[in-house]
Amino acid sequence: MIENHLPTAELQALDAAHHMHPFTDGDGLAKKGARIITRASGVWLTDSEGNEILDGMAGLWCVNVGYGREELAEAAARQMRQLPFYNTFFQTSHIPAIELAKKLAELAPEGMNHVFFNGSGSDSNDTNIRMVRRYWQVQDQPGRDIIISRWNGYHGSTMGAASLGGMKGMHKQGGLPIPGIVHIDQPDWWSEGGDMSPEDFGLMRARQLEEKILELGPERVAAFIGEPVQGAGGVIVAPDTYWPEIQRIVDKYGILLIADEVICGFGRTGNWFGSQTVGIRPDIMTVAKGLTSGYIPMGASIVSDKVAAVINGSDEFAHGYTYSGHPVAAAVALENLRILQDEGLVTRVRDDIGPYLKAKWESLTDHPMVGEAKIVGLMGSIALTPNKAKRAKFAAKEGTVGFITRERCFANNLVMRHVGDRMIISPPLSITRAEVDELITRARKSLDEAYARVKDEGHWAEAQPAA
Repeated sequence: MIENHLPTAELQALDAAHHMHPFTDGDGLAKKGARIITRASGVWLTDSEGNEILDGMAGLWCVNVGYGREELAEAAARQMRQLPFYNTFFQTSHIPAIELAKKLAELAPEGMNHVFFNGSGSDSNDTNIRMVRRYWQVQDQPGRDIIISRWNGYHGSTMGAASLGGMKGMHKQGGLPIPGIVHIDQPDWWSEGGDMSPEDFGLMRARQLEEKILELGPERVAAFIGEPVQGAGGVIVAPDTYWPEIQRIVDKYGILLIADEVICGFGRTGNWFGSQTVGIRPDIMTVAKGLTSGYIPMGASIVSDKVAAVINGSDEFAHGYTYSGHPVAAAVALENLRILQDEGLVTRVRDDIGPYLKAKWESLTDHPMVGEAKIVGLMGSIALTPNKAKRAKFAAKEGTVGFITRERCFANNLVMRHVGDRMIISPPLSITRAEVDELITRARKSLDEAYARVKDEGHWAEAQPAA
């Protein structure tokens, strides 16, 4: 731990000279200078200037138990002293991986009793591509290799995971998607529902899956993947009609259902998994982030008995990573899951702090710039609009108003992200009611300041409908 660090300007200069950041315009960051975070506790971050910042994003949706948990540091240290590393290749295992696989099987929905460990959510979704294609290959259906996903979904940044995702900006960089990945539209009623009711829109968007299956040929479709709640896409909460219809369609055509739980898992939605919140029965669940509360990298694919029986009953599954089931990561994950259980954080999200935040969050719709406030558990979004009644977009380039609002949040020592012109939050599950109140106070102040600036800069105008 470095207590007496260099002055902020020197740290920023070193950062710009040597550190390539993810999802960042490097030249732009170099001119501005990175915000340097030096320590954290609970829901609070401290930067190199001594500012105390309320982290409304739990890092990247991951610090579920909050920062500064000594138990997790101690679990890592104990494991490092006993067995700092060994692989799980070649008919070898170790106790932390065995115990964690058992624990995840206990927590997962019924019939999901098998775990393939990975290093991250992206790795896990790459594993899922390999696994579902192998599943059909073993059953003499090698042509069944297409996976259907959704535009604006997010499934990671590797070649396979970014292909599964529907972020068109990512697809432009690197020849994505890879073959065998196709997309249908997302269930975003606010932005795309037009004059339809949410219920009718949800059914219409779900039925695009059936239309795509029939277009491609059912004998060619291996799986459908989706986040129970789209996180990085803007906390898009599907209408209530959407997921039951998706389940009906995958059942009808016998394709596998992959639930990407990287953000939704481990209490974020008020249940252990988002699949339980939206009422689906996945064949594979992708997990990471909240598995270790971000204290150490780890991901996994939790696999149904049906899929595991086919994979395990065939020849060698030629896939894996050096750090699959890393003993230190597994030890931290086990301790993290113990904290979630012993402190009742999952039920607290469902019964206490989740409903409290929901009421406070939805109160923001009285702001002149806020058209919609959606929240499930402790993940929420607000849609910014110049005309609530019409659900209108701004005439300015998409994201202009969102970026202005995000910058005001940062200025007010609140981490709240923007996705286009939506603002999103995902605080630690350990957040208190007083801290929720402070989050809302800072959010409202930031909205007020952004509203004034948007008007001053001439951005308070509706986009005109396409001719």
